[in-house]
Parts: sequence; structure tokens; C-alpha cells
Amino acid sequence: MSNTNSDTTHSDISSATVESNVRPEYDDEIQKIADYVLTYSIDKDSENSDDAWSTARYCLMDTLGCGLLALRFPECTKHLGPDCPDQITPNGARVPGTNYRLDPIKAAFDIGCIVRWLDYNDTWLAAEWGHPSDNLGGILAVADYISQQNVSQGRAALTMRDVLESMIMAHEIQGVLALDNSFNRVGLDHVFLVKLASTAVVAKLYNLPRERIMAAISQALVDGQALRTYRHAPNAGSRKSWAAGDATSRAVRLVDITKRGEMGIPGALTAPQWGFYDVLFSHTNKDLATKPENERRFTFQRDFGSYVMENILFKISFPAEFHAQTACEAAVILYPRIEDRIDDIEKIVLTTHDSAIRIISKQGELANPADRDHCLQYMVAVPLLTGDLMAENYEDDYHEQHHILIDELRSKMVVEEDPRYSKDYHDPSKRSIANAIQVFFKDSTSTDKVAVEYPIGHKRRREEGLPVLEAKFRASLATRFIDSRCEAIFALCSDQKRLEQTPVHEFMDLFMAN
Repeated sequence: MSNTNSDTTHSDISSATVESNVRPEYDDEIQKIADYVLTYSIDKDSENSDDAWSTARYCLMDTLGCGLLALRFPECTKHLGPDCPDQITPNGARVPGTNYRLDPIKAAFDIGCIVRWLDYNDTWLAAEWGHPSDNLGGILAVADYISQQNVSQGRAALTMRDVLESMIMAHEIQGVLALDNSFNRVGLDHVFLVKLASTAVVAKLYNLPRERIMAAISQALVDGQALRTYRHAPNAGSRKSWAAGDATSRAVRLVDITKRGEMGIPGALTAPQWGFYDVLFSHTNKDLATKPENERRFTFQRDFGSYVMENILFKISFPAEFHAQTACEAAVILYPRIEDRIDDIEKIVLTTHDSAIRIISKQGELANPADRDHCLQYMVAVPLLTGDLMAENYEDDYHEQHHILIDELRSKMVVEEDPRYSKDYHDPSKRSIANAIQVFFKDSTSTDKVAVEYPIGHKRRREEGLPVLEAKFRASLATRFIDSRCEAIFALCSDQKRLEQTPVHEFMDLFMAN
């Protein structure tokens, strides 16, 4: 006798007790990133290709200079070097300013660490904040390793044009995703975008095919992401100085795993309950949680191109969190007007924008250098007292000697938001980072209100800023190399065509310690 249920179809089975195991295509966002690094031509597709290449060259100079400056600080250099003492790595990637030859994963960490340590490299500000040149850790380490390995096997070396192209693309991936998507709003650190961008461009440097690049990107998305805890009061600390090195290094590791054949995770973003969007980007974000499910995902304000590199913000004058750059500049302007009247100050009004208030406005004791370089009031007090702000001003020794005066000035500061400053900060046609300072004295007099809306590193001030950036680079080189080496490096970096044609390993030879 036939079973009366024999005609039950698969669709009749309760979906509450089984899951569909139809493997999806890679998420659209993953495909978009992979196709960009594989198919976009800066020369053919960019409207401002010369600007993109030139700015990338300046970015390379500035980023390496920041790394060299950081080598003066033991708290930074203690993180550098091989994980195993006396480890020998054939064709090892070099760490600029040192004698280290390391595997690409550790070299990426070390380069990323020195680049970010002083909070002096480039910046991108939008819905999310970040420092796209952090990606140079993975890019330079892998390019140096591949270049040396190729030459040892009789193949062509990679050139610095490959490095510059990777920088432009990493900037673009990190920066375009940051335009509309606020990871800080859900408590995630912006180094997530460093890991993501570095993974994509490093996979391309290894000449992986499209599916392998997508697999690597998917690994970065499911990898678990850093929290912002270490950037904010009362937990700000030195991890923020090596977090980007960790992220770009992790990208190199994930690409290495993937090029060995590790499978990807196609629905890394969109998988219901288990994907990035549901776990990390929707449920904890009240604004997103109220939207339809298909809108709780990354949005793209513009297509990938070379926009971010062309518009990148350089930190030229001060090693300070970027939201305070114009405040520091205003403080330096005010210094000659108040240097003889410090004891007469009754109140200092700092007018700023909402992002600065959220990130760096602090009161109370500052526990360490990382705490101080993310305190708006501290970064204003030092130049009001001295006429300048340097990395050494954050160190414990300096703080111990001068904290009484600094803290007294901090206690007199009132922070106010100007809605126009906040609006212009988010306006794509402006992207200002405005701050203003006015000092009031006990005799009822006051200084003028000194406002600076665009820092010297802004694209609107490129003509003024680039000579200062070059001077910053020269000064950085002089901290590590003899004069003849400094001149050779600067001459090479000043020649776009010659730099692009230089093999990566030969370029890195110049940066080995004397």
C-alpha cells in the first residue's frame, strides 16, 4: 500500500526546522570592490589622473616621513622587529629607518605602526573618520617582498608606480565607504576599513584572480572588528597608535591564507542573522534598525575612482588629531597676543563642530600621551603657552613639568558648537574642519575671535601646503640619515616619472638604516 504522504513536496517541509543551503553569489559590495581593483584604470578612467598620481607621491613622502619621526620614541620602537629573535627572512620586507628584514605580515605591522604612531599622517573625514595612508603598511611590505622575490627568480620587479596605484585604490576604498557609512556610530573602529582596503589591494599585488580577491575580502569582513574603546575617554591609550598596523598586517595574513586556497564566504555581509550587516551594522544602530532590511547595508555616495586621494587631508603643521588642526593653528596665531597675559585670562571659548566634541573634547586628568593627543583642550593649551605643538609635548616628561599651567588653561576653556561648522564639515563641496578661539581677560577685554575653517593640509590650501609638506619630509629624513642620503631620497621623491619607474626593492634600499 502506498504511503499517503508520499506526494509531499519539498516546499511543504517547515522552514522553521531547516535552513536553505543554496550557496549565494558573492555579495554585490564584495564584487564592487574586487572589480574596482581589477579593472579601474587611473590614467583612462580618472578625470584628474595627473592630480591623483602627484598627490599619491606627496602622500608617500609624508607617510614615510611620519614613520621615520616615530622611531625616536621607545614606546613605538618596542613593537618593532621579528617575533622570534634572530629570525632570518630571505627576501624579507624592510621597515624604513631600521635594519629589519621581516616576513611581510610582521613588516606590514611595523610599517603601519610607525606611520600611525604620532598621529601625523593623512586624514579623511566624513560619516566615518580615518587615515587612508595607514594602508601603506601592507602595500609597501608586500610590494618590497614580491619585488625582491621576483628578481631572485629572474622575473621583473614591481615598481613604485605599483605602490602608488595601490595607495590610490586603498585610499578610495576606505574613503568612499567612509562618506556615508558611520562605523563609529555602532562602536566600530575605523581600522576596519584599513583591513578591508588593504586586503583588496594586497590581493591585487599578488596577482590573484577575481574569485580569490573576493574570497580574501570576505575573510576581512567576517574577521571580527576592533572596538573604538581605546580611542575615547576614559580608556584612551596607546593601542590607537598601533591598531592600524595591526589591521593592515591582518589583511596581509588573510590574503596569504586565501592565496593558499582557503575558501571564501560569499554572504559575509548579507547572511541573515550571521552576516556583518545583521551582527555588527544594524541591530545596534537604532537609525538603521528602523529602515527596511534592504536599506540596512553600506551605501555608496559615489563610484570608486581617485577622488579620495585627490582630496586627502594632510597633517602638515601639527601632530594632532585632525579635528583639532585648525584650533591649533588659531592658537598659534593668538600666541603673540596673549603670551604676556596668561595670568590675566578669565575664559577661553573654543567654537567647534560636532565631530570634535564627540571625539576629543575632554576634562579631567589625562593619563598618557595617547590621551593627550586626543584632547582638544590640551592641544590648544600648549600652543597658547608656547606658540607651537610638537609630538614631544604629549610625552610624560613634558607633561610632568608643565601640567599645572596646561591644566589651569584647560579649566578656563568653554567648548561650544557652531551649527554652521558642523554643517560645512559634512558638506561634500566644502568638507571644512573649522575651529575658532577667543580669549577673554579679567579686565573685561578680549582678543578677536580667530577662526580657521580649512587647515593648511586641505585641498583648498594645496599651493600653500605642499612646500610645507616638503619641508616636513626633509626634516623627517634628517632624523635618520646622513645629508647625502637625505638629498638622494628627496631628489627621487621629487621626480614623478623617475620615482614611478624605480623598482620597489631599490627604493626601499634607500630607507635602510645607516
